[in-house]
This record gives sequence, structure tokens and C-alpha cells, in this order.
Amino acid sequence: MGSRWLLLVLVLLSSSCEGDRTATLVFGRGGDSVGLDPALESDGESFKVCDNIYDSLVRFRKESTDIEPALATSWMVSDDRLTWTFLLREGVKFHDGTPFDAEAVVFSLGRQFQKDHPHHEVEGAYQYWNSMSMSDIVKDIRSVSPHRVDVELHRPTAPFLSNLAMGFCSIVSPTAVRKWGEDYPRHPVGTGPFAFAEWIKDDRIVLTRNTDYWDGVPAVERVIFRSIPENSVRLIALSQGAISGMDNLVPDFIPNIEANPKLKLLKQAGMNVGYLAMNMDRHPFHLLKVRRAVNHAINKQAIVDNLYHGLANVAVNPIPPTMWSYHEGIVGYAYDPARARRLLAEAGFPEGFKTTLWAMPVPRPYMPQPLKLAQAIQADLKAVGIEAEIVTYEWGTYLDKVQRGQHDMGLLGWTGDNGDPDNFLYVLLDQSATAFPANNIAFYRSEELHELLIQAQVEVNVETRTDLYRRAQEIIHRDAPWTPLVHVAQTAAFGKDVAGFSLHPTGRKWFKDVTLNR
Repeated sequence: MGSRWLLLVLVLLSSSCEGDRTATLVFGRGGDSVGLDPALESDGESFKVCDNIYDSLVRFRKESTDIEPALATSWMVSDDRLTWTFLLREGVKFHDGTPFDAEAVVFSLGRQFQKDHPHHEVEGAYQYWNSMSMSDIVKDIRSVSPHRVDVELHRPTAPFLSNLAMGFCSIVSPTAVRKWGEDYPRHPVGTGPFAFAEWIKDDRIVLTRNTDYWDGVPAVERVIFRSIPENSVRLIALSQGAISGMDNLVPDFIPNIEANPKLKLLKQAGMNVGYLAMNMDRHPFHLLKVRRAVNHAINKQAIVDNLYHGLANVAVNPIPPTMWSYHEGIVGYAYDPARARRLLAEAGFPEGFKTTLWAMPVPRPYMPQPLKLAQAIQADLKAVGIEAEIVTYEWGTYLDKVQRGQHDMGLLGWTGDNGDPDNFLYVLLDQSATAFPANNIAFYRSEELHELLIQAQVEVNVETRTDLYRRAQEIIHRDAPWTPLVHVAQTAAFGKDVAGFSLHPTGRKWFKDVTLNR
């Protein structure tokens, strides 16, 4: 490690001693947030912070995707499953001192789909709402009284309540949004356990505890999210006590962490997928034989063995094996370079072709070493005649460009938000998710798949939904818009003095119950 990184560690150690360290949790991460308006963001680093600033009407239980009350104390649904009534918690205030009420709920959710809402027209806005097709689900939202909200749906939707627990449905302060306008993502105000205090771009975001929090006062006074892109520097900072915890662990680090008596490792199966998307709007990936050739060219088992060291499984389907409706009967594309070359020749490329392979600049839960992964794929593709130049950008720019379809092939991934297959298959691969900002970065459009996924949303019976999702996986496997690469174990490491943190299946990070025993 060079002097540059040693200097950074020393700076981290020095800055971590500022103030009362017994009351400050410092969390190290691989990249900065893009913004802090939960309705506008789509990346995990943004939601990692937002989840501690905001609340939603309902939330997931601590270690599962079961739903429990949050800002809504109770709810009921009409017999036709088209009207949901939520009774709201009384006495709750936003961090700016303004009251939480039904009007705040109508404002927060309404701005995402009501075209006459004064804060609806924002460039590239409301990606999550749009990718979940919530405008096709939600017809209207009404404030019936200060503490009652009615939501009217266009059609019954099985995962609707779980969708409301996702970050994009967090409730924001209408006063703050009106005050800051387009700059609100840098001045977030919610009702959550921590309030926003400071953001120094690419360095740190500081939150302070909400002493009036409705669900109990957090144990720590401050949470600092440190941006430390270099994996090894994050580990050194953790080992030296400059940070309290870190996630997106490089597999090579696991033995060192387990052997260090000052550290503890958290690990569980991940509800995620890492994938290579082929942009079907760009030549030659509109050709099925080319996409199948790419699938046969990549040695996924070697990638798992060499880059993940037991922390991942080879992916076959877009959803992980731990999720209900996973199709065990689908056999993945075998690693077969000779077959890949034959398919390329049949597609009109006997000598192969040149293209680009886009790789993320920051570690993600499903790809802790994205550039190394890209290099492994690059070598496999070259062996069958596909020369792929690796392209990367700053994290926010990377997301923007792939969501606009400027890539040929792109690495990305997904961690499930609500425990429902709809959150993978519909959000990532439905034709409705190809509009900017696109979650379907393969720009794959299948009316056959779309009809199945809509039917699965409306259906209530789990066995019927399971059959529909298995048929959907068969279609996706046949059409090969992706090369599904890996399903990765979720990991994090903390100092032994940190207690009360739990990994969640959705990958979300909540620090309200964390304590520091120093």
C-alpha cells in the first residue's frame, strides 16, 4: 500500500478522535450517496443513509420481510382490494419541527404520480415509483382527516403493502421540499431516528440522533458515513478503530477479519443478483444467438472460485434460490467456448466483433470487486473473438449513462427490496422499465413476459403466482437478455464494541438500535 493510502488512514484515525467517540458510530463504505431524497434515488449508497433519516407508513421487521406498523399504526383494505385505509401515528414531528400528518403522506406519495403536483416535474425523477409501475397501480391518494389516508388502486396488487415499506415510499417534510426545491436532496428532512447534519461530498455524511423519535431515542448521538473507495484502506481503518463498521467485504479479507479478536464478521445468504446486461437496443445484441454466445463464453464457476472464495453461488435465474418461486428446473447456459464461437458464426460474426463492457467504479454487495470481475469477463469474451473494452465512470455518472442506454454491455446488480419476485422480474426485466431512468438496462421488451408479470401482480393465490413467475423465468432464460452471474452472501464487519446491528434480507442498514460499548 502506497503513501497516499497510509496518509488517508492517518487522517481517518485523527478525525475519528474528534468529539466524543463513545457516542459516534462511523460506518465505512465504498462510495458516496448520489442524493438524499428517497423518491429520487435508486442506488444503495443513497438509501443506506436515507433509511436512517426517514420513515414510511409501514416497515419490515428487523430480520425479515414481514410487515409491521411504522408511521401508520393500522390499516385495512376493502373487500374488492381497491381501497386501502391507513390510520396514522399522532404526535410525530419532522426534524424541522413541522407536524407529520395525512397531508404530508399525500404530498410525499402524490408528487411521484400526480402530474399537477407542483413538485412532480423533476428531470429523471421517481425512478423507483415508475419502475414499480406504481402509477398503474395507484389511482388516487386522499387525506380524509389529519390522521387518516385512503389510497385507491386501479387494480388489486399483491405486493402493494410490501412496496410501501420500500425506501421510495418514505415520507418527506413538505415544508423542506418547498423550501429547498431542486436542492432538497442535499437538505433532507424526515421523521426517522437520525437527522441530517452535514455532507462533505466524497468524504462524509453526518447524522445526529432524533431525541424526539417516536420509536425510542437512538443509543448513539451521531452516525457518520465515510466514503473510502479503496477496499484495503477500509479494512485498515476498521482494524485501527478509525471506523466502527464496513460492508461489501472483499472475500480475501474474511480470514483476516475472523482472525482479528477486535473484529466480528456478520454473514448471511443474500437476496441479490449480480448480472451482465446486454443492451438489446445496440448492435449486435439484438441478435439472440449473440446473446446466447456471450452466456456460453463466460466461465461463471471460475469467477465464483477466483473472486468470491465461497461467498457466492453461480446464478442461473434473475432471482436468488432463497426466494419463493425460484425455478430449480432451469439448467444454466454451460461454459462452452466452442459453442459460443459457433453461435457467433451463425449470427454472422465468424471473426467476432468489438464492443464495450461497462464496469462499476465502486464495490457493491453483489460485486465487491467489479473491475476485476470485468477483467475476467473480458478475457473469456476475447477467447471466443469478442474484444470488449472496459469502460467506467464515477458512480452517479455510471448509473445515469446505463439508465439512458449508452452502454453496449453493462455490469450491475440488485438486492431485493421487499421479498417478492415482482421486485426482481418486473422491476428489472419488464418492458415498462425501459424508459429513462431505466432499471431494465438490457432494454429487453417482451409482451409475453409483460402479460405474465401483470397477471402475477393481480393474483392473490401464492401457488398461482409461483407458477406464473416460473413461466416468466423460462421466457427470460430463453431470450437471454442477461448473463446472470452470481448470488452473493451478504457480509459486514464491525468492531467488537459494536452491538445491536443486524443484517437484513433486503440489504438495508438501520443503526437506530446500535450501541457502542467503549
